[in-house]
Amino acid sequence: MKRIEGWFPTFIYSSPIQPRWQGLNRELLAECRQIQEYDDKGRKWSAKNYPGGYTSYGSLDKVHRLSSTFMDLQARIDRHVKAYAKALEWDLSDRALEMTDCWINIMPHRTSHSLHLHPNSVVSGTYYVATPRGCAGLKFEDPRMSRFMAAPPRVASPRKENQWYVTYPAKAGNVLLFESWLRHEVPANPLQSERISISFNYAWA
Repeated sequence: MKRIEGWFPTFIYSSPIQPRWQGLNRELLAECRQIQEYDDKGRKWSAKNYPGGYTSYGSLDKVHRLSSTFMDLQARIDRHVKAYAKALEWDLSDRALEMTDCWINIMPHRTSHSLHLHPNSVVSGTYYVATPRGCAGLKFEDPRMSRFMAAPPRVASPRKENQWYVTYPAKAGNVLLFESWLRHEVPANPLQSERISISFNYAWA
């Protein structure tokens, strides 16, 4: 009997961080604005490396250690990372995954973040603080892309599992997790309103 099976899947995790996230996001939003305001080094770094927007990646990349609000966020993300690792059937009996980096991203009109991955990390992700309706989502690339060689073009509307790219919408209160080798990007923000997120990496302790 003939059959076709799928193997070697790529898992992306998406979930509300908690049932009631609005209060947390109000506190995070206020602190993100405060950090942006006093982070002169980060604004200068962003002007060269993140045109039009602001990121604390080049200046304050451990915001999970700055305040009780960000520490609370880390504790909540930790629980989701454990659930993700369990779904991937990773053996964490004698090792632990810990948040190593955490930074703020503020994307005004037309700001984008090109395709990239996160070297030297195991799990990466983002948490959405402010997502005006219609803002850009997080776009993932099929990790086999460089090996397709002479592959024929796909039909106009292939099934999701046969698409070369998949985009997860940005939704306030949601956390997205993925393995750090998976390339991804944020297309240009088409709106005048700012899209605000907090990105992070986990690595072996």
